Amino acid sequence: MWLSFGGPEKPADVRPFLENVTRGRGVPAARLDEVEAHYQSFGGVSPINALNRSAIARVTDALVRKGIDLPVYFGNRNWHPLVEDTVAEMARDGVARALVFATSAYGGYSACRQYHEDIARARTAVGHSAPELVKLRHFFDHPAFVAANADAVRAAWDTLPAELRGGARLVFTAHSVPVAADAAAGPPGTGGHLYSRQVAGTARLVAAELGVARYDVVWQSRSGPPQVPWLAPDVVDHLEALRTAGAPAVVVAPVGFVSDHVEVVWDLDTEARKRAGELGMGFARAATAGPDPRFAEMVVELVAEHVHDLAPRALGDVSGTGSTTNGAPCAVGCCIPASRMSRSA
Repeated sequence: MWLSFGGPEKPADVRPFLENVTRGRGVPAARLDEVEAHYQSFGGVSPINALNRSAIARVTDALVRKGIDLPVYFGNRNWHPLVEDTVAEMARDGVARALVFATSAYGGYSACRQYHEDIARARTAVGHSAPELVKLRHFFDHPAFVAANADAVRAAWDTLPAELRGGARLVFTAHSVPVAADAAAGPPGTGGHLYSRQVAGTARLVAAELGVARYDVVWQSRSGPPQVPWLAPDVVDHLEALRTAGAPAVVVAPVGFVSDHVEVVWDLDTEARKRAGELGMGFARAATAGPDPRFAEMVVELVAEHVHDLAPRALGDVSGTGSTTNGAPCAVGCCIPASRMSRSA
């Protein structure tokens, strides 16, 4: 099963979708209004479902080429097709056991554990006939993911005017999360910060592939109550700091995302690009890795890795990040934000 975040596919879907995403998080109505306007500016349609369906088609083709006879189902956390409906469909089709590929390369609560919770919730909703579902591991340091991102950066860099390329700064972005949630990310006793360390690990590996020594890791798309600290700096604020420091141009690489959904095309292609223009900076944005043919091949490799008990391929040594241990259910207490732990105490 291909498990993703979900997104609206018509204007009337936008507000219910956003309410699903933010339920229980104390997000002010004014913030929902603001984000709803972002979606409506794109016709009320997020590209994420269409991008997922395209990716699923590529994975299906790759499975056929590898001689692997597996159907691929599609479910979402926040919007149709909802994971509960997909698992019910799988049960009706007689599926007894399935692997789950979640469209996040990283660990942490929203990036990983919440997908485990989605799986558990869907199985509970379906009942005794629900198939056993096993989530595949993190892939933030998989060679194919790193190579696809590196080539996307190269292509973006080449779009800058020749006179700006030498001084351009490489900036990696990922979705911000609350500081407390990141501090709690990882198995107990491992020091936390699993999410931010893995994002930093991907950035380091991509930069090394490019031969770039100086780069930055920044964040985007924060939400939630303004009094709650989130990972910073924000990408737009960072552009201002870079311009003050004399950078003539920036290449932004959204390694925290696998497809160009609204948070990428609004926060980067719209807001960040506009601010760079106001600052007189050259701006180039790298493509996300999902459409790259190597991404589909990677997904198939993760499936084969699990089915045939193959040694996982991973680059580098990002200490304590658990890159190859994400097949089993989360460890007790893993990646549970402190606020949730206190509520359950």
